[in-house]
Amino acid sequence: MADIEAIPFDNSYARLPDRFYARLAPTPVAEPGLIRLNEPLARHLGLDPENLKTSDGIAMLAGNHVPDGAAPLAMVYAGHQFGGWVPQLGDGRAILLGELIGSDGLRYDLQLKGAGRTPYSRGGDGRAWLGPVLREYILSEAMAALGIPTTRALAAVTTADRVIRELLYPGAVLTRIARSHLRVGTFQYFAARRDDDALMRLADYAIDRHDPDLKHVENPYLALLEAVVHRQAELVIRWLSVGFIHGVMNTDNMTISGETIDYGPCAFMDAYNPDRVFSSIDQYGRYAYQQQPAVAQWNLTQLATSLLPLIDNDRDTAATLAKDALGQFSEHFNTGWEQALRQKIGLAIEERTDLDLAHRLLTLMAENEADFTLVFRTLSDLAIEADITADQAFLDLFKAPHRAVEWLSDWRRRLGQETRSDLERQAHMKRINPAYIPRNHRVEDAIQAGLRDDFTPFEILIDVLSRPFDDQPDKKAYQAPPKPEEQVRKTFCGT
Repeated sequence: MADIEAIPFDNSYARLPDRFYARLAPTPVAEPGLIRLNEPLARHLGLDPENLKTSDGIAMLAGNHVPDGAAPLAMVYAGHQFGGWVPQLGDGRAILLGELIGSDGLRYDLQLKGAGRTPYSRGGDGRAWLGPVLREYILSEAMAALGIPTTRALAAVTTADRVIRELLYPGAVLTRIARSHLRVGTFQYFAARRDDDALMRLADYAIDRHDPDLKHVENPYLALLEAVVHRQAELVIRWLSVGFIHGVMNTDNMTISGETIDYGPCAFMDAYNPDRVFSSIDQYGRYAYQQQPAVAQWNLTQLATSLLPLIDNDRDTAATLAKDALGQFSEHFNTGWEQALRQKIGLAIEERTDLDLAHRLLTLMAENEADFTLVFRTLSDLAIEADITADQAFLDLFKAPHRAVEWLSDWRRRLGQETRSDLERQAHMKRINPAYIPRNHRVEDAIQAGLRDDFTPFEILIDVLSRPFDDQPDKKAYQAPPKPEEQVRKTFCGT
């Protein structure tokens, strides 16, 4: 293990030309204190948790100390935000401290969020307050436990600084880990400037980092586009399968790696509603639950447009090739989503009527405002033979259960065509239908307690969510949807 002054940074992005970033150190904070350190993740990155918990380690996690070998910088990018073009964005409150090679041999960014102003802050203060830091820690680690590609939280640190939003809030810094912070908007930035040299350097870098097998194919830049299309289709399938709504799917929030990034106004649904929106800034439902596949494809179209000069010298030929690559999104998504729905209702053998059966359930859930997570988890407990007690637990999730009774009958009839035993099917369903998600009211409870310097609810929630597919009899309360007075209908961006 390495001490703070001997961390084995290997900073490949910092070796790109200066126009890719601004070099600067984080702005120090007052009196940093460690809230939580993700010790297993630290060890995976080759970092000694005990060193990170020392005063020097906390100083690094707060941005007060830049260790030897780090190359702090703020990345520049552009993007479409709610469909509107912004020619320059960039890391306005984050500093990429450096890169580390994990125990899996993969490269990871170590970034500090809330690290102070950068040239891309656009008038912002460059700081983070405690609420969004706790929220991102909870949500990103919950997503990782669910097996969904995501950035990770290495540490959360408090500061004695006060951050002005609607009110004065305690400051905080999050240490975020990512396979990279390359975004669709990073490519858009250079494409908009017609800087083909930078665009090619960026694409080559992305291939080297994420898709090295593509370096020697006939058209590596087209292959890169196809790889990102497939990763993003798979990511959105995984989001939908657990009722997740990102809330701010701007092109600067879509990664080339296929990881979920930027947990601002995101949320997991309680009652199922395909038009559900939580983000306080999404006034027209652009990023509603069911809109996410279409938005992902729209964002990928912006990536394809940016890559046209690299795909072929003839723009018409490049456009045709890119269009074909983009068409793979719908094919991959539709096939994957159909398979995900079959698995969620316990079907392994494909039958023509399966999708109708799954969509009928979703319609019933929407009409009855049934809880998305509990419906599928409770269904996972049912056997092919009716059981009054178990069935009633499922039917109680619907306001008007009579049609749910009919659906159960049809579902059981369909199960008769399966070859797996009840126990095998139930075990498989419980591996894909979580019992625990980061419910909005629980996240809000943890944030409010944290503002009172009580991090016990935060710690308990992190522990529960680290085992989302396990039955945890002593934590059943964390499965429950919110009472009417506990409902969180709006979520907010940390800036």
